[in-house]
Amino acid sequence: MAKIFLTHAAEARANYYGNEALARLREQGEVRLNDSDAALTTEQLIDLARGCNVIVSDRATAGPGAVFERLPELVAFVRCAVDIRNVDVGAASAAGVLVTRASPGFVDAVAELAIGLMVDLARGISDATIAYRAGLEPPVRMGRQLRGSILGIVGYGHIGTRLAQLAVALGMRVLVHDPHVQVVEPELAQTDLGTLLVESDFVVVLAAATEATENLIGVEELGWMKPSAYLINVSRGNLVDEAALETALLEHRIAGCAMDVGRAPDQMPSPHLARLQNVVATPHVGGLVPEAIAHQALETTRQVAAILHGQAPPGAVNPERATRLPRLRRS
Repeated sequence: MAKIFLTHAAEARANYYGNEALARLREQGEVRLNDSDAALTTEQLIDLARGCNVIVSDRATAGPGAVFERLPELVAFVRCAVDIRNVDVGAASAAGVLVTRASPGFVDAVAELAIGLMVDLARGISDATIAYRAGLEPPVRMGRQLRGSILGIVGYGHIGTRLAQLAVALGMRVLVHDPHVQVVEPELAQTDLGTLLVESDFVVVLAAATEATENLIGVEELGWMKPSAYLINVSRGNLVDEAALETALLEHRIAGCAMDVGRAPDQMPSPHLARLQNVVATPHVGGLVPEAIAHQALETTRQVAAILHGQAPPGAVNPERATRLPRLRRS
């Protein structure tokens, strides 16, 4: 019987994996759990996964080279997330270990959160709620209507596409910047980043986090935005120069910011930014809805089933280097 190690700590297992996926995983083999309350260090992972054939990993658990070098029984490292930046795929390939990732099941959830954050910023919902809860009377302030406003979407992937659809339905004018995509929808306007930042009332950052997009929004880019404009980041904290953003917020060079991500551990919003009065922050919950979690968790169970038949499943990133894969072929 195959041995499978699920890295999710107890809380992460409840929120990001679920009982149905765990039950299906147990149908595939003997499942070993992480009973700690925190993400595993490399040494803890190696110790707990010793003798296992498959690791099913949460996004916070790294897969450095030592894991693949020191676990000779390991055949596959299955990531229950899209992001595999903390997995050393080169080292896994050198050791013959298959690495997989999940497909994005959170497109609708994150796009909807972006709309909600825009409404919050435009109408001061969080500010009023905080004041009322403190027993204070919040000031009555003029809000901004989404209909007729200009939305700039930086990065036109699955989430950007869905967000554009929602924004158009709300009556917004939508600008898109993505040098890797040709926008064909006639109701959208594709433009360069500078024009998008100058013209937009709301800028939503949705580009992929790569070396090329590190600090994509920096001092110069923030300087192009209207003082009345809002920045929303629901992608990755790496896309924004946080020092430049903090200065822009403190000096009111932009009206405010909303963030579901940042450079704190586990891609959480950075506390020094989240504390600012013109910031709305949520703790990386864009994809935390049952539908999105079930999509990715159940996908890992299907991937494990294929792996145990000696097959590289959809989502495999290095199938041509997975020389250990045939070891688990079932009849």
